[in-house]
Amino acid sequence: MILRTENLSHRYSSTWAIRDINIEIERTGIIGLLGSNGAGKSTTMNIICGALNQTEGNVFINDIDTRKQPEEAKKEIGFLPQFPPLYSDLTIDEYLTYCAELRSIQKTQIRSAVNEVKERCGLAHISSRLIRNLSGGYKQRVGIAQAIIHKPRLVVMDEPTNGLDPNQLIEARKLIREIGQDHTVLLSSHILSEINLLCQEIIMIESGRVVFSDSMDAFNSYAQTKSLLMRLETPPHAADIMQVSGVTQTEFLTSNQLRIFFEGSYDEISDKLIAASISGSWKMKEISPDKGLLDDVFKQLTNRSA
Repeated sequence: MILRTENLSHRYSSTWAIRDINIEIERTGIIGLLGSNGAGKSTTMNIICGALNQTEGNVFINDIDTRKQPEEAKKEIGFLPQFPPLYSDLTIDEYLTYCAELRSIQKTQIRSAVNEVKERCGLAHISSRLIRNLSGGYKQRVGIAQAIIHKPRLVVMDEPTNGLDPNQLIEARKLIREIGQDHTVLLSSHILSEINLLCQEIIMIESGRVVFSDSMDAFNSYAQTKSLLMRLETPPHAADIMQVSGVTQTEFLTSNQLRIFFEGSYDEISDKLIAASISGSWKMKEISPDKGLLDDVFKQLTNRSA
């Protein structure tokens, strides 16, 4: 078992931030920790990583009790806080070497460990640059590099894509997916679409309690969207789209983008719409599930928790 928490609870003064959080993760991959701001995600992650001492409950990393053997447990953890702990006056090489020393990597292996993590995170070509002169995307890469330099089994990332521009976002997602192939990544976010893009499993916390814990496929089945978005270069009249079997309502969002409500499965209706687009020369440019509905599901689960 890579990560196991038992009735994890923490109280600030008289208020419980989290209550009876039970998590079990036993394989590599990316697991999403989802919740609105203030739901208890950061508190949970800080306790798991040993940065905060819980009021009640236990945490086991690789079957090691974090309270009884904190140093041994932390050898199996890499942590990327929401604001990466970077030293701006150091170069990338100096900083990663320092991190390797903190992680008790043997001196004879430090250089190879630094070189390996630079290559993996796309930092080798700028390794002599001062961290303060890096863009936000590269600073995030350095933060990820320090979290995996000692090859931990569990990598915890708190809002790792927050504040990145679209290009940086694409690169960060690609890197996180690659890390998830060899490590277990626990990734927190308050954005459903981000979790949906990156994660195989999802743990949803609201008001300090777990309200959903299952695979991403199970969540999407629960969400079961009944609308999709479609962008056409030469869209027909709404009445023509309504002729497609299964379509129940058509709504033009712009002159080229539509929201289609339907009955049945998404796969079936999308195949029918693609075929209709080809035969009718609609010139379809894009078709996708209506992700806005995922936010409705989140609200439903939130209200259920309340």
